[in-house]
Amino acid sequence: MTKNQFSILLRTKNEERWVGHTIQSVIDNFYKPEILIIDNNSNDRTIEIARNFRINPNFSNNELSNYCDISIKNIKDYTPGKALNKGVELAKHDNLMIISSHCVIKDLDHGLLIESLKKFSAVFGKQIPVIDGKRITSRYIWEHFGDKKEENMFSSMENRYFLHNAFSFYKKETLLKFKFDENLSGKEDRYWAIEIRKNNMNFLYDPSHSVYHHYTPDGNTWKGIG
Repeated sequence: MTKNQFSILLRTKNEERWVGHTIQSVIDNFYKPEILIIDNNSNDRTIEIARNFRINPNFSNNELSNYCDISIKNIKDYTPGKALNKGVELAKHDNLMIISSHCVIKDLDHGLLIESLKKFSAVFGKQIPVIDGKRITSRYIWEHFGDKKEENMFSSMENRYFLHNAFSFYKKETLLKFKFDENLSGKEDRYWAIEIRKNNMNFLYDPSHSVYHHYTPDGNTWKGIG
């Protein structure tokens, strides 16, 4: 693990089942990460669980390994783009990761990722779909997450560029210049990819970085599958 610091953007809405697993996987894979939770009026234990990971200034150095810098913001009139743009504005670090609150990091190559972010406007990694602990066949949207790198992935299924924010990486300066569309109820990542291609910029799919993406009945990626 390198000492390149990241701000992690995590959107939540009643994610008590998986959010703790997601946060722990971030702590296990990043050096002193900052986690920004942008919450959409959760009414379960999501926020309570997230606070269990918040660093306490009274802890000794020996007690800090399972804690990190966590900020929690609630957002009114939620849209995915609005939540992400708010997180970008608040982020302390130049390197950003967006991860779904029901994804758990499997593999992450920091050196490769840092080099890729010097060349590409965005990098997104492989997602491995899991239902009740069982890895399932990668059909429908999951077919996009193959085993080979691909620049400027184009989806014949969706007939547009394909980028997915359940596990993606950016530079803060890029997202300050090219913001996500706040009027969209979903697919803000695809429309962002279209916009940067219009500006002759490139993005990368790299399966060297991967997550387990756990089933949730309310998750947009899972609709029509579970």
